[in-house]
Amino acid sequence: MHFTLLTIILIVTVLVSMKAMDNERLKDKLMFIPYRCTQNKESYRVFSHILVHADFPHLLFNMLTLFMIGKDLELFLIFQYGELTGEFHFLILYILGAMFATIIPFVRNYNNYNYRSLGASGAVSAIVFAFIVWNPKAELSLMFLPIPMPAYVFGILYLVVEYYLDKKGNTGIAHDAHIGGAIFGVIYILIINIDKGKSLLHLFSNLYGTTIR
Repeated sequence: MHFTLLTIILIVTVLVSMKAMDNERLKDKLMFIPYRCTQNKESYRVFSHILVHADFPHLLFNMLTLFMIGKDLELFLIFQYGELTGEFHFLILYILGAMFATIIPFVRNYNNYNYRSLGASGAVSAIVFAFIVWNPKAELSLMFLPIPMPAYVFGILYLVVEYYLDKKGNTGIAHDAHIGGAIFGVIYILIINIDKGKSLLHLFSNLYGTTIR
């Protein structure tokens, strides 16, 4: 049986998350705590937080989103670059997306002993936005609002909502991490395939009736 990288990520994340839900010590050991990253030199937390989730709905939402979007992006990358290189790009997107997502929360909270966050949302956000840049005309919809829309429209609405909720505060959700992951997803695709960026610019230029050369 052939396991794709996405399948391995899903299996490992589900197993570790389920274990941590019954083991608070393990959950505390893996979650992102900026204060401990600086004071205790526990830098591994900038990645390990993606392996644990607050509860089963949190885990289910992230893994369903990762599977639904990730399986297509993984195929796109393999088709474009071959299996080995394509899977490498997918892995980099996921891992560095998770780490990049911690930058804003870290800057804001490196002296805050009480700040804690967990979950793969930032890494998943990187995958989602990489997909959007790769295929901006694909149809996406929110799970709680199943109205299909072009991926680029979904991306804009997502960022607007995340920015608003981040400014509002007190939601108990790391919206800044979602934004950070999204930014990395866009940047990475532009680095490995600038033509995708050009295509996205031409899409917007056609919508607004301007010319981009």
